[in-house]
Amino acid sequence: MIGERNDPQGVFRREQQSLYLELGIGGDEVAQPKSVDVQPDSIRIEWDDGHVSTFSPRYLRGECRCAGCVNELTGRREVGYDNVAEDVQALDWMTVGRYALQFLWSDAHDTGIYPYAALRDELCPCDQCVGERA
Repeated sequence: MIGERNDPQGVFRREQQSLYLELGIGGDEVAQPKSVDVQPDSIRIEWDDGHVSTFSPRYLRGECRCAGCVNELTGRREVGYDNVAEDVQALDWMTVGRYALQFLWSDAHDTGIYPYAALRDELCPCDQCVGERA
């Protein structure tokens, strides 16, 4: 408690890290992207644990969890895979903090963020990850 008065940022940082760990959106145990390669027909993420995830743009766009795609009050998906154009592309991307990626899609959508934990553990479409989730 004594040190907290002298280091309020440290207290905040510890609380933030604790919340991130609870939500699964940060922390040392969450794999981090080593590289992100965006092509017209794929998004390839190489993770620091050696795993590689390759997503179709349509699949990833259809999994957006922003308030426009998933109703904040009901949790009902409003925009999903079937609502996304077959030829949608990721035009650009950026990191959000140390926990997520954000894409600019060819359909002008750019509000969704994709936490690393979701990309690596929940959405990765490779056979290994799909099998582990089954």
